[in-house]
Formats: sequence, C-alpha cells, structure tokens
Amino acid sequence: MCRLYALHANEPTRVECGLIKSQNALMAQSRSDATGVMHGHGWGVADYTDGLPAIEKQTWAAFHGEHFSRAASRVYARTVVAHVRRATVGPTSIENTHPFHYKRWIFAHNGTVPHFDEVRHDLLNAMDPVHRSQIKGQTDSEHVFHYLLSEYQKHPDAQLLDTVRDGLARIMRRVLDIDPEAKPGLNIVLTDGDQLIASRLNRSLVYLSRDHAFECPICRKPHVHHDVRNSYRAVEIASEPVTRHDIWDEVPNAKVLRVNEDFSIDMRDLL
Repeated sequence: MCRLYALHANEPTRVECGLIKSQNALMAQSRSDATGVMHGHGWGVADYTDGLPAIEKQTWAAFHGEHFSRAASRVYARTVVAHVRRATVGPTSIENTHPFHYKRWIFAHNGTVPHFDEVRHDLLNAMDPVHRSQIKGQTDSEHVFHYLLSEYQKHPDAQLLDTVRDGLARIMRRVLDIDPEAKPGLNIVLTDGDQLIASRLNRSLVYLSRDHAFECPICRKPHVHHDVRNSYRAVEIASEPVTRHDIWDEVPNAKVLRVNEDFSIDMRDLL
C-alpha cells in the first residue's frame, strides 16, 4: 500500500496545495489515508529541471518535520510525480523509496505484486541486461519499472500505452498462474515529462481534468502564471482526491490510461 499523485499540464503549475495544504493533501494521507492506514516509510517528489528528472526522497514519513513541505512547495513544473510509501516488498531505504527514475523516465507504484520472489525471476529474465543492471533496491515496484522500460526499448515503434498495458497484463497473468486467488495491486504512473501513462488494478485511483486556469479555493491564488494566449490544460491523478471529492472522477478498475497531447484521456482495458 502506498499513495501517489501526478500532475501533467501544458504550463508550469504549483502543486503545493494538493501535496501539503488541502485537507486531504498527500502529506495528510501519509499520516492516515481514507481507510485509516498510515504511509510512513518514506516519500519522494519528482519534477523536471532542464528536461531531466529532479527528485528529492527521504526514508521517514512525509508528515514528520518540514522536509516534505519544503520539497513540495518549491515545485513549479509541467509534470510532477509524488509518492508516500507503506513498505510491503523491500525494507525502508532510499533505494526502495519512490519515485524511481532512469534517464528521463519517472515511475511510482501503489500496490503489491504477490508471490514476488517467483515473479521476480521472470521479470529479470525478460529484461534487457542494461535495465537489469540498473535495479538498486529490492522492491517489486523498481523491477516492474525496468521491465516496462525494457519492453518499450524492445518495441520502440509501439505506443507506450500498449506496451505498458501488455506488460502489466503479463505480470498479472503470471501472478494468477501462481495463485488464482491473488489480488495483484498495479496502480502505476510512468512519465518521461512529455508522455504520461497511469494504470489502476485493485487499488483506488482518481483523476481530475482542467481546461482553464483557476483561483485555488485553498490558497486563494492561481497555481499557474497563465499565458492568456493559450488555453490552460492539466490532468491530475491521485490514489484518492487531494481536494474536494466531487470534482474528481474514478478510474475504473483494470484500466490503463494515457494523457494525450491535447490533455484528453484515453483508457484501455487491462484485462
């Protein structure tokens, strides 16, 4: 179990309210999510600086001290991924703390791959050696990340949405071959700053589409220095709503979604 948040917008946007200030901000979820579970085994915030991932992580809870608040308040970017961890596979360590990154890619995961000791062997065998060598920690999440990138590297002409969907489906089928009663949790966010893919499988996931710049009801300020010559567009994705529940839509279970260039959303069945 973990909690994640992502923003993808056509203009740099502040995310401080969704991560820190709102009643159900990600920092509040680290103390207690909608089900009362604490996610206190580390946090990470990632965005892009000069086209490359800039990531800050720590191994303690986001609600401890001011470190998460400082990291989140500085972010002003087109693409952001944030995560608070509840460890299931792999101990608490920087190497096991999300988001993970490789070159331009950023990845976060909410869920667990059951019977991972057996599944891990299959993922490593299917990976390109370069990606196999990049795995630094013990989590199922980092293995899934490099497996998906390896599959994308093998099929560069395929759409990323299709590669992710097919890769996650193979993982799911392998888990169910081992244990037909298992409930793999495969909520992910994967982005290179230009493309953003997310999935929902057996964990909660919601999204919010914006088609205009707005004054935030929490801080009473706009989150973007809007260029009036353009139409502001943004999509936010989260494990649970970080602001008013009624403005978020639920992602149906067993779906993979893509944020398109025009910030519309495509969804495909995972099953």
